[in-house]
Amino acid sequence: MTPSMNVPELRFAGFTDPWEQCKLSSYLSVSSEKNLDGRLGVSDVLSVSGEYGIVNQIEFQGRSFAGKSVCSYGIVYTGDVVYTKSPLNSNPYGIIKANRGRTGIVSTLYAIYHPNSNVIPPFIQIYFEDNWRVNHYLHPLVNKGAKNDMKVSAPNALEGNVIFPEIAEQQQVTFLFNRLDSLITLHQRKYDKLKELKLSLLEKMFPKEGELFPELRFAGFTDPWEQRKLGDLALSLEYGVNAASRDFDGKHAYLRITDIDDDTHQFIAENATTPDTDFNTLSHYRLQNGDLLFARTGASVGKTYLYRPSDGEMYFAGFLIRARLHPSVDSTFVFQSTLNQQYKKYVEITSQRSGQPGVNSQEYACYALKIPSLNEQHRIGVFLNKLDSLITLHQRKSNRYNTALVHSPDERIPNDGHHLPCPFLLLLLRTMGEDLQGGRHTRRDHGQIPSDAKLAGTARPRPAAA
Repeated sequence: MTPSMNVPELRFAGFTDPWEQCKLSSYLSVSSEKNLDGRLGVSDVLSVSGEYGIVNQIEFQGRSFAGKSVCSYGIVYTGDVVYTKSPLNSNPYGIIKANRGRTGIVSTLYAIYHPNSNVIPPFIQIYFEDNWRVNHYLHPLVNKGAKNDMKVSAPNALEGNVIFPEIAEQQQVTFLFNRLDSLITLHQRKYDKLKELKLSLLEKMFPKEGELFPELRFAGFTDPWEQRKLGDLALSLEYGVNAASRDFDGKHAYLRITDIDDDTHQFIAENATTPDTDFNTLSHYRLQNGDLLFARTGASVGKTYLYRPSDGEMYFAGFLIRARLHPSVDSTFVFQSTLNQQYKKYVEITSQRSGQPGVNSQEYACYALKIPSLNEQHRIGVFLNKLDSLITLHQRKSNRYNTALVHSPDERIPNDGHHLPCPFLLLLLRTMGEDLQGGRHTRRDHGQIPSDAKLAGTARPRPAAA
């Protein structure tokens, strides 16, 4: 390997030197400090999680798994690095994490390391977040016993090669991932709060069982609601076409139960297929604006989907039932009414069968729902639809940033061929916009650096195996 090859595909502007390949022992030193005086107790015991890193055991798992005495446990200071010798599904040789929380203790099954002055601990965790990289690093160092236990000493676990930059670039990389973590948390919290709000509104904006007035409604509406059967609100309830699917032809989408997202009830465009049949016979099964689809069998029975022209030309499959609603009702309102607990209760009771659960078209037609005037239906439908759009926005942002955390370490950390193309991360960074480059940050501890730093792609070749 030549030094010029130790360069990531994507890096912050201003950094051009190759990263240095050396043993991990150049950056970490074994810690043998024990809790001999007992100053730390059971409440200070730490666990190491593949997803959440180093966490307090009681706070994370609800109880302590420590023995009666914890005096033999090793002390883990803030900033220390821990290697856990316990196999996980994705990490058969263990994981390596940095302690970003308060000082605690771990059992003798863990190896503890102090960082040297040439590394910041969060960067080490970022480096080993990629499952392939940590497995590739540990595999040659670890011998697994008959009981799947790890036979490797704390010093020997540092004998593998890593490729690290100078500490200034470590800080830049760490800052970026810290910002991604913050953005994921931000959008996940907003998503969770909006979901909770939506569930509450679905109960308060529709009358409770046996009542004709909702607990919460828009100003100006005072009339009681009417109870109507779904069959009276629909021009027809019909089954879909029984046809196999083939690769999507770019125009004719085929809607099956599995193409409806369980959470958002939207069409999953990434899974699009096309009906494998003669289109001259399909005109009857082509969806129109406002068509409401119901899953009629299986674990997803009762799941609904409201067709919108923005989803493209679409035909529905045989395990779905289409309700073509009368113009006198608002289709978005009826769709939203299938998301509340009264509808779910009806499906749960009605779908009970000796075999797979199911609800047929006659049973859906008998579902009784309460409806207000068309004007009030429209107000409710528009409001809840906008709330759905906001929920979807935060879910997509959270998922996008999560995807970046899974893949982007390979773009900034030299590897040996296990990576996604650089444009993926460039696209992600553009979506971050001001979240990444806006604001002023002055803290420099643990990788906190000014957030106006720029990233630049490079055309350097990927390195050979370390």
